[in-house]
Amino acid sequence: MIARIERVALRDVWPHEAYDFTQWLEENIDVLSDAVDISIVSAEREKKTESAFSVDLVAEDEAGHSIIIENQLEKSDHDHLGKLITYLTAMQATTAIWIVSHPRPEHVAAMTWLNESTSADFYLLKLEAIRIGASLPAPLLTLIVGPSEEGKSIGRSKEEMSERHQIRHRWWSQVVQHPGAYRHKHISPGKYTWIGLASGLRGVGYNYSVRKTGAAAEVYIDRGKGRQAENLHIFDSLQARQEEIEAAFGGPLVWERLDSRRACRISAKVSGGYRDPEESWPETQDRLTDAMNRLIDAVEPHIRAMQSVDFAELILAGADEEEDA
Repeated sequence: MIARIERVALRDVWPHEAYDFTQWLEENIDVLSDAVDISIVSAEREKKTESAFSVDLVAEDEAGHSIIIENQLEKSDHDHLGKLITYLTAMQATTAIWIVSHPRPEHVAAMTWLNESTSADFYLLKLEAIRIGASLPAPLLTLIVGPSEEGKSIGRSKEEMSERHQIRHRWWSQVVQHPGAYRHKHISPGKYTWIGLASGLRGVGYNYSVRKTGAAAEVYIDRGKGRQAENLHIFDSLQARQEEIEAAFGGPLVWERLDSRRACRISAKVSGGYRDPEESWPETQDRLTDAMNRLIDAVEPHIRAMQSVDFAELILAGADEEEDA
């Protein structure tokens, strides 16, 4: 015969959170150690911070690092989350453990974010009391959120991404204010690798792009999903005039048909990128805006000549001719 697990109301087992549960946990800290897989020692109740706040439990791991433990025999709430972070900081602890009866989704997300975004380790556990048949109640601690190397790695990646966004925003802020970028002066500086200006032909833009160590002025051709044939037709029409366009530009350009992609690109590369020392940015931006102006002047007459062309109809007619042949 197999008995069933029965859940018992927490307040029936520990009527008072501080006097009953916290005291029990202090005396049975090994139960928590097993749940979080940390060797927790020297647990002490109601440890006061310098601001006279009382932490439910303060303990240490085997290396002597401080651990704060906050108990809540109710649903998780913002007040206890704030206390957890405050106590962690005040006690200069490296680990924070929050035990609740019901973890709310927003607090699960917050604890996950804290693990990704800080050097401390945050644990969120769900507390239940169970018994089998007529047995005495037993604690059941379930780990809901805990630190992981993957989570810390995600956090480091997010931090690096945020830093890149901030640097690129400064870069583009300078570019759109550059006297040579008068055609793009009304564009808001972004945080990504490019900013663009539409030409008079749908799906064709004049884009600035920047990488860590390089930048470019580009004619970018992308008329949308399912229109690659039109992109290629526009690119091929311009490349048929490559000698004329490059002569007007004043030098060679990079022609990228990009057959395996949807878009095509014609670009003028310049040296220097956003990871260069910031004092060198103006020289790079001088070269970049000059390249853009010469590129637009060289390509714009040919773009204007295509504005009245119905590329979809032109391509369809070409396909019909191939079938008749």
